[in-house]
This record gives sequence, C-alpha cells and structure tokens, in this order.
Amino acid sequence: MALNNSQYDEIFRSYDAKQLKAQHQLEERTKAAYERSPELKALDASIAEISVASARRLLDGDSSALTELKAELKNLRTRKKALMKELSLPENYFEPVYECPDCKHTGYIDGKPCLCFKQQATDLIYTQSNIKDILARENFSTLSLDYYSDSNINPATGLTSLATAKAAVARCHEFVDQFDTTFANLYFFGDTGIGKTFLSNCIAKELLDSGHSVIYFTAFQLFDIFEKNTFHRETDEDIIAAHQNIFDCDLLIIDDLGTELPNSFTISQLFLCLNERILRKKSTIISTNLTLNQIAEIYSERTFSRISSHYVMLKLFGDDIRIQKKFR
Repeated sequence: MALNNSQYDEIFRSYDAKQLKAQHQLEERTKAAYERSPELKALDASIAEISVASARRLLDGDSSALTELKAELKNLRTRKKALMKELSLPENYFEPVYECPDCKHTGYIDGKPCLCFKQQATDLIYTQSNIKDILARENFSTLSLDYYSDSNINPATGLTSLATAKAAVARCHEFVDQFDTTFANLYFFGDTGIGKTFLSNCIAKELLDSGHSVIYFTAFQLFDIFEKNTFHRETDEDIIAAHQNIFDCDLLIIDDLGTELPNSFTISQLFLCLNERILRKKSTIISTNLTLNQIAEIYSERTFSRISSHYVMLKLFGDDIRIQKKFR
C-alpha cells in the first residue's frame, strides 16, 4: 500500500521506540542478573575483554596467541552457560526481546517489508479513519442471526430471511478462506438495515487480522477522494496516498453506493475504479440498496457489465435490524 511521508515517519518512530524499549528491558534484566551473581558479571567482563584482545591479535596476525585466547574464551562461555543454568536463566536471557522476532523492529526482511510493517501500515490507516472501533463491535464473533425471520419467505427464491442470511454468512466465510487463492468480489444489496455493512465489516476484520490491507469508504468518501485527487492533488499529499491506496489495497469496501449525488464525474470514476481493480485482480465489496437494474440506469451499462460479470450477488431481505433492536 502507498504511504505518504508522514505515515512512514510515524511507523518508523514506533519502531525506534520499540527498539529503545527492548534495549532498556535488556539492560534491566542484565542489571538484575548481575546483582544476583557477581560472578556472572565478572565472566561477562572477561569475555568482552578477551573478545577485544582476540580481534587485536587477529589484526596483528598473531595466530598462535589467537588460538590460546579462543580456548580461554570457550572455557569462560562454558562456565557462563553452566552458571546461568544454576541461576535458572534461559540461554537467550541476555538477548533483546522483540515483539517481532522476524525483523527485530526494523520493519524489513532482506529488503522487503515485514508482515508487521504491512500490518502497522494498515492499522495506521484504519486508526486514522476510525474503522477499528467499528470492527471491535461488528465481526463474526458478534454476529447474531436472531434478527432474521424463519417465516418471512422471499417468493423469488423460496428461502426465508434466516436461510438467506445463513447462506450469505457462509459465502462470506468462503470469501475469507479462499481470499489468497481465488479472486472474487461481493455485491451486497437489499433494503436498509438488514446487515449488509455488518457482513462487510466481518470480512474486513478477518482479513485485517491475517495481515491483508483493507480500506473502507462510504461512497461519499470515495468520490470525495477522487474529486480532490483530480482537482487538488498538487496541494495535498494525504489525498495522493489515499487515492493510490484505493487501487493498491487487497480489499476495497465501498459502502452505501447510491447515497452520493451521481453525476458524470462520479459515474466515470466508479467505472475506472472497479475496472482497474478487476484488471489488477484486487477484490472489492460493494454494499448498496440499489438493484443491478438501478446500477445500469444510474452508473451506465459498462459499470453494470463489470459488476454482473465479476461479482457474486448476495441479496439480503427482512425487517430493519436497527428498528428491531430499539424494541428489544
């Protein structure tokens, strides 16, 4: 995902803080161990002294003396290991403890971003957009099907509201499970308040927890970024990064499509966004109250074609859950 300079700086400041914390903790552990055993402190001092002497002899080409120093160094380390065992100290006691042992708080492994870096980048974007608070409340562990009727039947499918919701939830789990191996997009539609956004958030939480980059925008927010990037990008670095993230993130969620004011600009930008992500094999979830016929009428036949050809349609129906909660 594309990050702007201030976001990079913020992430690496956190890495610097973690490295300082790990070093401070190591110093505290070392101090505690030395207080318990002065011999351990003396052994470490001797090991350090002989290591420096060995390096000097190596530079001087004195191989005979170097052999003697190596033997002495080996004896000291053997004694230290035995003493640490007597003190019930683990072998890695004098090594820093890192939250991410893979990159050791550098953010990179062999020149490539570590998984923890990618996660921090995603976390930062989500923190800035306040989405994490929502995902703490709306996820698969808090999902309840109690609000879907087992008697209200959709005449078009012959399925009850509850059966329809169960099938949609199963498809969401499948979407998550196959995310890394199968390119797919989801189109949630139906009346207001029947769980479309909730299911999108469930998927977002699962993919975020597994280290994928997920970006959530309402339709209004999405088109606002497109507008600012088109007409004001030279003055706003954050907008440039946000626009890039729309095309680069693993999953883009567009919520409440159709609530914005459609015009020639939004129509063209929606097609560009959906088409480009399809070409890049980047998954997208759309939730809307609009039917596919309305998509064709409002956003053009081209957009209708992309959605109908590349998206799995999941229609939910039933009574407004928000209203039900008020009376329970």
